[in-house]
Amino acid sequence: MLAGTLDFAKMTGKNRAMQLQLKCGLIRPWNEQDVLALQGYANNRKIWLNLRDVFPHPYHLEDARGFLSLVAQQKPLTTFALATESEAIGCIGLRLGEDVHRRTAELGYWLAEPYWGRGLMTDAVTAFTEWAFRELDLVRIYAEPFATNPASIRVLEKSGYQCEGRLRANIFKDSCVLDSLLFARIRDGDGRGLSGS
Repeated sequence: MLAGTLDFAKMTGKNRAMQLQLKCGLIRPWNEQDVLALQGYANNRKIWLNLRDVFPHPYHLEDARGFLSLVAQQKPLTTFALATESEAIGCIGLRLGEDVHRRTAELGYWLAEPYWGRGLMTDAVTAFTEWAFRELDLVRIYAEPFATNPASIRVLEKSGYQCEGRLRANIFKDSCVLDSLLFARIRDGDGRGLSGS
């Protein structure tokens, strides 16, 4: 077990056993054995350049341990590993909205560079979005890719997300001011008129 973290084997609750089979991989919960693959793949400046600064660079083993500890405490679990049969190769997850935004979530993801350009992330985003609508009772899922990340924009488009706008000078990353785009997908039937809390 990772020092100072929760025991993944004892974790229970919604989504702890979730597994989505993809064409060339799967989405599954993170586990403590993922720490080395996570650190190895996440320690990549090209990945860091397209993520928020909460994602560190360089990405040390202690960063991987800290991330896995945070994920183990999520209730409900909304952050998952994108994996092959043998190792974790990326991450996909949701930040759930609160208050009047409680049926909305922000999507985030990254993929290890050796797996870029294979359609794996498009498959993952599509399957994960459908799962999230079904299992988390969401009405809207959105993402804010940097305007300088055409690969991520294409993933969202191919996964059924629509561009709702450009957020000018919205990002300060690596000493540069950048635009981001707002993409969203609405659950079939758009959720209007749905009741519930």
